[in-house]
Amino acid sequence: MNKYMKEAIEEAFRGMRSNDGGPFGAVIVKDGEIIAVGHNEVLKTNDPTAHAEIVAIRKATSKLGRFDLSDCEIYSTCEPCPMCYSAIHWAKMKTLYYGATRYDAADIDFDDQYIYDVILGKTSKLQVKKEQMEHEECLRPFKEWAEKEDKVGY
Repeated sequence: MNKYMKEAIEEAFRGMRSNDGGPFGAVIVKDGEIIAVGHNEVLKTNDPTAHAEIVAIRKATSKLGRFDLSDCEIYSTCEPCPMCYSAIHWAKMKTLYYGATRYDAADIDFDDQYIYDVILGKTSKLQVKKEQMEHEECLRPFKEWAEKEDKVGY
């Protein structure tokens, strides 16, 4: 068994058995060394974004002192949800290894299909109402950012 996935699985058990959240674990590795380990902490923190991958990314960026994890890889016990998959992309990681699928997660009531359907425009029933407002005013910081000479791109 892959040693990094084994650690992710053990982390999933730790978090679940501590009642921190669902049965999910993640490990971030850089140059063969484990940089960060995380498990789902949604219940522990009352933070709906505290999924295993997000927790691990936050720990890794804090430890490395940078937001760019392009020289790291992530091992997740389950195919990431849309939020976590996006975070992995924002962190610029090049490789994601996962075990269980999103369909396996749906079988135990962790179903993200509705979110996929919303993203793809495949549902007419929307949970979140969207309404655009103050467009011109909200563009003001964008315009200043575009002209900012000391900005750091990401």
